[in-house]
Amino acid sequence: MEKFADEAFIEVSSGKGGNGCAAFRREKYIARGGPSGGDGGRGGDVIFKIRRNLRTLAHLRYAHSFKAENGHDGEGSDRYGKNGNDIIIPLPPGSVLMDAATGEMVRDFGKDTADFLFLKGGNGGWGNIHFKSSVNQAPRKALPGKPGESRRLRVELQLMADIGLVGFPNAGKSSLLDRFTNARPRIAPYPFTTKIPNLGVLTLGDDDIIIADIPGLIEGASGGAGLGIRFLKHISRTRALAFLIDCSGENFLDAFDILHRELESFSPDLVKKQRLIIATKLDLEGAPERFAELKARYAGENVVGISVFSGLGIAELAAALGKLAAAPPGAAEESA
Repeated sequence: MEKFADEAFIEVSSGKGGNGCAAFRREKYIARGGPSGGDGGRGGDVIFKIRRNLRTLAHLRYAHSFKAENGHDGEGSDRYGKNGNDIIIPLPPGSVLMDAATGEMVRDFGKDTADFLFLKGGNGGWGNIHFKSSVNQAPRKALPGKPGESRRLRVELQLMADIGLVGFPNAGKSSLLDRFTNARPRIAPYPFTTKIPNLGVLTLGDDDIIIADIPGLIEGASGGAGLGIRFLKHISRTRALAFLIDCSGENFLDAFDILHRELESFSPDLVKKQRLIIATKLDLEGAPERFAELKARYAGENVVGISVFSGLGIAELAAALGKLAAAPPGAAEESA
């Protein structure tokens, strides 16, 4: 996961069609056998396919060029050229294809995960068997194959998750993901431990909830400050957001408002998502009292208190996250 890649530039090309053949039958006792040149094969296509086991674009980091096979040329004795093999480019769910030059959207795999035939290969050229007529019994004409197409694309990944964890550095996002799911993010008692997004699966009965841990935000992140700005786009596809507030910190009462402003500055749609406020580190001295102040401050919000270390509130939080993930998408209530 340290080689996490969420953007890549690639050049893709479909195959050229094979050339048609100009040939004639040459058999014993047949003086004028007529044309026998076969058609060229069709060039291979460029196809994008979603692979659910992929999580990053790291496989595109060094392989910048993808080209389908050219069609094979036609041959004599009415032999048609073989079609070129397609090039299939795998992508993780949530990938977006854009034209590298214009920025125009080509395909959004967050909305449609079906295989995408992007560029068709060139048609094969006709052999001279197509040009025989009553006035031209021995045509020497054959057509070249049609060229393929080439495009330069920017591939961007936006992670697919049910719930995105949002908070300041060291708010406890990675510890919560580690406690709840099969993810094993790097955890340490200093800020900016998480430098890449992490995904985990919380299993509740028969339901799996995908949770994304996004690198911590700081004030000014929407304007480019800190590590979080690059990854804000990854929470745009989440169904809901969970704001983690460190109740051992001095700015616990202002943290939610700051985070809310940063998300709204980046995209007003983000703050319309269903949400939950999670007060963390309630095992530390003074944190329970701060949690009570936080609940009073945001009486109109759904606020849950936990301690990953002691297990306090973990079961209640799991149930709350289950309800949050199951709720239909809609505008969140503004805090009081």
